[in-house]
This record gives sequence, C-alpha cells and structure tokens, in this order.
Amino acid sequence: MYRKVDPDGRAPESFEFPDGGKLASDNRWVMMSQLIPWSEFETEYAQNFDQSMGAPAKSFRMALGALIIKEKLGTSDRETVEQIRENPYLQYFIGLSSYSNQLPFDASLLVHFRKRISVN
Repeated sequence: MYRKVDPDGRAPESFEFPDGGKLASDNRWVMMSQLIPWSEFETEYAQNFDQSMGAPAKSFRMALGALIIKEKLGTSDRETVEQIRENPYLQYFIGLSSYSNQLPFDASLLVHFRKRISVN
C-alpha cells in the first residue's frame, strides 16, 4: 500500500523536534562535549590575546569545537561552518546556548583557530 504524500513537504517552521525541542543527552556531540575539560584550557588560550585592545575573540570552546567538528566530519572550512549553522547539536558542542540559523563565525577564522591551537 502507498499513501500519497505532498511531495513539497511542509514549511520549515512547522518542523517539530521530538522531546519538545530538547537535545538528546545520548547524542554523540553532547556526550563528547561533556568529556572535554573546556575550562582547563581556557586560561592558556586567553594568553594569545591582548586583554585591553581589539575585538573580543571567540571562546576556546568555539575554536577547538569547530576544529574537532572539521576533523571528525572531514569537511572544508566553509562546509564546517555550514554544518554548524544547520545543526543544533554542533552549535551546542561549540558552546552556543541556543539554536541560530546564522553563521557562528566566518570560515576564515578556522585558519586562526588552527594557528592558536596546535597539537605541539
């Protein structure tokens, strides 16, 4: 049996998240975010910046989180930022407190994140 469905689907605004819009605690990005000691590295990362001048930098969690996402998904810088924009779990992983359909940062910042956070 086949039931015909509107091929155009629904409007994006009518899409519903299960559990009333809550993130699932067993999601791989949620679980991984709990394993990383973000605050332990924040002080060292902050030393890369002048405390009195310049625009505020992105947080360590956002910087490292984006690099982890890029590595795990095997995406380009631009695709990584688009993936983050589209996925509430990835936005949670980089430390955002709510979903936004806006780009969290320009893809060119990933170059700076890589320079500031090295494995050496």
